[in-house]
Amino acid sequence: MTLRRYDEEGILKSVRSSPRGHRYYRYEDLEDFLLRKQDMSALARQWMVEPANQASRLSAQLYCQTQDVFSARLEKLRQELVNLYQDNPIVFMVPAIVGEIGNNSFDHNLGNWPDVLGIFFGHDVAKKRVIVADRGQGILQTIRRVRPQISTDTEALRVAFTEMISGRAPEARGNGLKFVRSSVMKYPLSLTFQTGDAELILNQGMIDLDIHSASITFRGCLAIIDYRV
Repeated sequence: MTLRRYDEEGILKSVRSSPRGHRYYRYEDLEDFLLRKQDMSALARQWMVEPANQASRLSAQLYCQTQDVFSARLEKLRQELVNLYQDNPIVFMVPAIVGEIGNNSFDHNLGNWPDVLGIFFGHDVAKKRVIVADRGQGILQTIRRVRPQISTDTEALRVAFTEMISGRAPEARGNGLKFVRSSVMKYPLSLTFQTGDAELILNQGMIDLDIHSASITFRGCLAIIDYRV
């Protein structure tokens, strides 16, 4: 009964059933399921602060070393949402937001990854949560290329989510984040986004940004997207 429920809810999908009711599972799906039984947000935060030699050993199920791998897994996420929720707007908005954040990580750290290149990318179907993280330069370092007067992570985060920076790459770090903000405000979504020592909380309908000091500090960016259907 538990496996049947997992199948129906998309938590652990079977490949096919035999006439006698047997279910079969892909090995990689079982690995995904075991990862999701853990606290994925805690795994991401731990990965952000680990020494580089440990962080580089991240499970292949959670690691996208290149943008091509990320794009393929993002399409897998989209298809998974389509299978579960059909034409619900979340099916389109969640991959769009995740794609914006993940592609930013690759585009703005190209050739300048401080240690571990690539991103952490995990999706928890049961919790309706997606996590994207990178150990890149962070938003402050990127925005200061065109706004050298900005000196704190809090200020950089506010600018990234509220102001158009530039139309030229790679200075356009914050431009896509305005799309992320407007989407979260409009749809049943919530976002936790941290860079450096600043953390932003944004929920549907919120106009003002809630930015505060984070409990831990790390270089790079961590985004947790929760959705409701």
